[in-house]
Amino acid sequence: MQQTEPPAEETDDGETTTVSVRCTGHVRTEVGEPRFEYTFEGNTLREFLDAFCEDYDVREMLIAETESEATTEGWAPELGELPGENYAKNPEGEQTRQYARVSVRGTFNEHLDGLDTELKDGDPVALMYPFIYCC
Repeated sequence: MQQTEPPAEETDDGETTTVSVRCTGHVRTEVGEPRFEYTFEGNTLREFLDAFCEDYDVREMLIAETESEATTEGWAPELGELPGENYAKNPEGEQTRQYARVSVRGTFNEHLDGLDTELKDGDPVALMYPFIYCC
């Protein structure tokens, strides 16, 4: 696990991006820091998550591999069709787990371009997996 500083120069393999990472709940516990700068090769959320999860063991905590890992039963009835047009969902294998969220610049990634969301230097990326207690 390492926190990285912005590189002095670009690597031969491509561009690097430095984002401001904010962690909450279980992610914060696993990573050990609530916020820090992180530099990775590339400029998409997918490339960020691949690099970040290689350095910090949080992929299983954040990313759902199947639809059942991404959904939970709630108190509201399921609708056959959702009203309106502003509903978005990432494809299976690119969704967050139940209760986990990933946001870029304060917007959940599924409301942007999912894991293909482009990141720029200084963008805030939040990795959220809250503590949940039950009786």
